[in-house]
Amino acid sequence: MLNLQKLTKALLLSTILHSGLCLQVVYADEPTALNQVSRNPQTAKADAVLNMLHLSAAAADWDSYFSLFTEDAGFIGTDITEHWTMADFQRYARSSNGWSYETQSRTLVRHGDVVVFDEILDNKNYGLCRGTGALILTEDGWKILQYHMSFPIPNALAPRITDQIKVFRKKAVKTP
Repeated sequence: MLNLQKLTKALLLSTILHSGLCLQVVYADEPTALNQVSRNPQTAKADAVLNMLHLSAAAADWDSYFSLFTEDAGFIGTDITEHWTMADFQRYARSSNGWSYETQSRTLVRHGDVVVFDEILDNKNYGLCRGTGALILTEDGWKILQYHMSFPIPNALAPRITDQIKVFRKKAVKTP
């Protein structure tokens, strides 16, 4: 089912992205979400690409979603086995109904034709997550070169979590 509100946001961000406008857009129905285009002209278009990424994923608009990546981009998921080429990631994603992450904060730093970013996202199932990566300026505008999703584990919980991972890996190795 098409969500009209998500589609409207996607169209607005697409217009901003392709027009080169550097406006601040805040959605009144989501007062706690970042969901805005940066006022910084150095990173505004790259910021809009990341906003469009999340809107496209939530709408399961995979053509829009994958158009935001370079052909040789990589996606690194939360599981140690999830180091995907775009072709591999497309096979995984296109069979899904999408996923929704609400941006809580984002930092973008431009280095010439590259923008590196990190963002804190909130997901209904996982809670807080961290996305990091890089965008590169191409002839077609900013494209995502790499995206990496992770779970930010508080240092106080890290020993317990990493112990659980060690036990899990030992069991996985013994299982035929």
